[in-house]
Amino acid sequence: MSGQDEQPLPADPSPSEETPSSEEIFPEAPILPEDFTPLGRTPRLPRARRRRAQRMLVPPGADERAALLSSLARRAFPSFEFFLFAFLGGVVLGAAYLLDSPALLLLGILLAPLLTPWAGMTLAIMTGSWGFFILTLCGLAVAGSLFFFTGALAGLAGHLWLPLPLFHASIHSHLWWPDLFLVALGAVLLTISFVRSEQKPVLPSILLAYGLFLPLSAGGVGFGIGNTTIWPDGVLVFLVHLALAVLVGGITLAALRFKPSKAGGFLLPILLGLLCLAGLVYYTGLTKVIRDGIIASRRVAPTATATQLPPSRTPTPTFTPSSSATFTPSSTAQPSATLEPTPSYSVITSPSGGGALVRSEPGAGTVLTVLSNGIIVQVLPEIQSVEGTNWVRVVWNDINGWVLTTVLTATTSTPSPPTPTLTPTP
Repeated sequence: MSGQDEQPLPADPSPSEETPSSEEIFPEAPILPEDFTPLGRTPRLPRARRRRAQRMLVPPGADERAALLSSLARRAFPSFEFFLFAFLGGVVLGAAYLLDSPALLLLGILLAPLLTPWAGMTLAIMTGSWGFFILTLCGLAVAGSLFFFTGALAGLAGHLWLPLPLFHASIHSHLWWPDLFLVALGAVLLTISFVRSEQKPVLPSILLAYGLFLPLSAGGVGFGIGNTTIWPDGVLVFLVHLALAVLVGGITLAALRFKPSKAGGFLLPILLGLLCLAGLVYYTGLTKVIRDGIIASRRVAPTATATQLPPSRTPTPTFTPSSSATFTPSSTAQPSATLEPTPSYSVITSPSGGGALVRSEPGAGTVLTVLSNGIIVQVLPEIQSVEGTNWVRVVWNDINGWVLTTVLTATTSTPSPPTPTLTPTP
């Protein structure tokens, strides 16, 4: 190559002409508008509003509220374990009622399923979610049916050992104020624990299961064994306890700021709340107490009024002596009649021997006499059974003893009674 084709190389830049750095091309703090809020940051609230927001259980935002309710709904939905433990608990409770064993009753309650579906049903009522309310209600109905029908099977098996005392079944099929208190306490604790904690609320669930499943299982045992008093009372006690638990749980959720998100959602809590309240007032006897109080307040005690009566004047008889008066005693005798019960008579008709033995006592008593067939005796209303044989007391002349009922035949002809003694009255 010739020297004409060569190109000169560029000269090195001078120190005054330096290359711009990355910090100069991409500045660290971009220029933003004054009212711009970066993503992920929330404006700082006043101190009073921050404290009020911390005290609120339900997040104020719609997204946070929806996320919380979705999480609670997943925890409350009944699973396979829920129905399995309902079946096992029902079997143990049925055996406990047949054996009248308090230890087995405690074991059955410990085996009862965790009542998170009840909490979900109460939450669905307060939030106005009809669909989730029906799902959780169906789950509770299936669990209750397992307790009832396992108890009924235990009652059918109890026919082999009749008669049974069923002491504990009779106790738990009645309403008791301590049981109502335990149900209300369990409803409050279970609602708070379910909403505020991710852990399983075991102890509050046991308190509530004691009030719900014990009377329901007792009703099933009474239904299976044919006791027409225990089984309807047990089911009624279960419904009263369930109404009380739903009412108290709803009040607790309302205190925790749970409320329907839509205006039409208030219909469900209002209807069920009034229904539960009416059931409690009617079946716990409060209606009778209120009615008696109203009647007592309207009742006016009568005022005693003193009435002055005129003095009674009794005429004094006046006797006028007469020298011609003659007293002649009456010779007409008048019998005094006395009302006595109509006696019953029967005829001796022994199928063998031609007569019947009259004994001093039923069974192996001393033979007083032998009455031939055809003799009419008076039958007294005294019957005794000795070794499966019935004896009756009879009277014939001056003999008073016992004969077999099989040797007597009732007669329609009544012998003429003795002539009454006439007492002359002058």
